[in-house]
Amino acid sequence: MKNMNLPNKITIIRIILSVLILVIMMIPWYSLGIEWPEYSVGNITVNIKYIVVGILFLIASLSDFIDGYLARKNNQVTDFGKVADAIADKILVNGLLIVLAYERIISIIIPVVIITRDIVVDSCKMISGNHGKVVAASIMGKLKTICMMCGVTLILFYNLPFELIGFPLADLFLIAATILSVVSGCQYYYNSREFLFPKDSKASSK
Repeated sequence: MKNMNLPNKITIIRIILSVLILVIMMIPWYSLGIEWPEYSVGNITVNIKYIVVGILFLIASLSDFIDGYLARKNNQVTDFGKVADAIADKILVNGLLIVLAYERIISIIIPVVIITRDIVVDSCKMISGNHGKVVAASIMGKLKTICMMCGVTLILFYNLPFELIGFPLADLFLIAATILSVVSGCQYYYNSREFLFPKDSKASSK
């Protein structure tokens, strides 16, 4: 990592944090005879495992904004950084969504929609890139990311303190992120349509 610039180092750290989060979530702690402490907050039982994961997820999420800002500000955007950043995002968000859905904490619909959208968007980016066009991230895509990060963070923190008054803010963030994911995916598809379905040159010349 000595020869890497600072944004790329932050991205690598985010990948490590993302893998650590998934390891903590997937290890069968009870089978190993290990129990995470639990505490009561009002009528809610809070397992410290999710709080620890929530803190790590929050740090990783904030690092995503920091490395992108530094890369653009200092003109340090690299091909490695682009690839590593995409890998980090997929491991962090998609991996955690799958685990949360498996544990029935969130609806399975959310990771299915998000992952399907990512496949469509990545395909559109690849095809557009092959034709020399870069499809910029839309405002809907950025809002989707913000809503997703907020929603998952609140889910891991048991939607506190909003859960104490019965307000499902975490669920609302995730629903908004899922809807925005579909909308931004459609935008990427629309902006790439000329490369996905190129017109026949002879027909277009008539």
